[in-house]
Amino acid sequence: MLTQIDISQQTADGGTIEAGSSRTLLWAGIAGSVVAAGTLWFVWRHGILAAITWPDDASRIAAVLIFVATYVVIAIGKLPGFQIDRAGAALLGASLMVAFGVIPIEDAYRAIDFDTITLLLGMMIVVANLRLSGFFRMVNSWAVTKAHHPAVMLAAVVAVTGVLSAFLVNDAICLVMAPIVIELTRVLKRNPVPYLIAVALASNVGSTATITGNPQNMIIGNLSHIPYGTFTAALAPVAGIGLVLTIVLVALFHPREYWTRERLQSATLASHYHGWLVAKSTLVTAVMVVLFFLGQPVAKVAIVAGALLLLTRRVKAHKVYEEIDGPLLLMFAGLFVVVAGIEKSVLTPDVIASAGRLHHFENPAALSGITAVLSNLVSNVPAVLVLKPFVAPLADPQRAWLVIAMASTLAGNFTLLGSVANLIVAQRAAADGIKIDFWSYFRVGAPLTVATIIIGVLLL
Repeated sequence: MLTQIDISQQTADGGTIEAGSSRTLLWAGIAGSVVAAGTLWFVWRHGILAAITWPDDASRIAAVLIFVATYVVIAIGKLPGFQIDRAGAALLGASLMVAFGVIPIEDAYRAIDFDTITLLLGMMIVVANLRLSGFFRMVNSWAVTKAHHPAVMLAAVVAVTGVLSAFLVNDAICLVMAPIVIELTRVLKRNPVPYLIAVALASNVGSTATITGNPQNMIIGNLSHIPYGTFTAALAPVAGIGLVLTIVLVALFHPREYWTRERLQSATLASHYHGWLVAKSTLVTAVMVVLFFLGQPVAKVAIVAGALLLLTRRVKAHKVYEEIDGPLLLMFAGLFVVVAGIEKSVLTPDVIASAGRLHHFENPAALSGITAVLSNLVSNVPAVLVLKPFVAPLADPQRAWLVIAMASTLAGNFTLLGSVANLIVAQRAAADGIKIDFWSYFRVGAPLTVATIIIGVLLL
């Protein structure tokens, strides 16, 4: 889930760089070249290039150029020399698709999946109410302060982060968990880095379990029409094993912190919460999740739950609205139109059928690899949308969607830059003078990513 944090200027070592600097342009050029080269190789490899190079068909050529340019900017994070970000790039790409006649504006409206937008908006409002009521701090404080050994505290951090991320959008949980873990480790005089890395990793792994765990799963849930319970039954085991592996690998790579007989001193964190608001928000959230599992439309349930929580005398509405990530919703809407444009003008059913080489998409291992690489190049949400046209013709599209959901989410653990959840934790740590460098994260995240994706392939 992309937040309003400016991740485009975050470097691999946790520092920041000025827009327009040589380092920015260098990395922009590298990322753009990789994405462009990968796109051209794919269309050539599958015989699609011949279908999109008609010199007399300007709209098709325009569609390809707009699509590639939009995805390059999304991969980089911003357009060098300009202030446009991912959301702006998606909106610009969508507008150009309409302006160049690639897709009529009426079809552009229909291309936007309002179920996904509505679901995400509803979940944002629910999470905002839980946070403002003090629910997260109360639960986290209770869970982690019961631990009397560093390894037990690590397990508590991973479990709480993973379970909450499964149902309440992982990036929001990182925003809540990171400051609590920093405060706790300072009180206990422990090294905060491994615990913060565990928060980032567990948020991605835990969010794999359900449709509401992260934005790409929300898109997949609406595109595939897989019931909430079926989705969870298939991917919750992957998430559960992944959380156990997260604890093991973090502990394994930080032996001084966890391989000790030293016990933790007693600690109490300040926990400010409003009892009635906590009870109300928890009740509404619990009913919402139950209705998800009962097969009710998730978008309708989420937006109704969010609207009901706005009916309060305690929390001013503007405080809730401040928690809504408008740029993310805007980016989603734009990407839906951009992908619809390329699908309508280029990746038509006839073109996809003429490619005749989709057999590797039927293989979960191959599909997982394609999804993981694409997710690390252009981020998971754009990756899911660009794979959409190739899933429908498959013999078992439901299985393919589950594989894509699994791989696109778990791929975010590969590097510190692999997901916004990671960057949220790193940025929050940096604000408190804590450095999470690229290697410290990578030595745990890379093997965890490979191991969990392999487990996912075997289970699916």
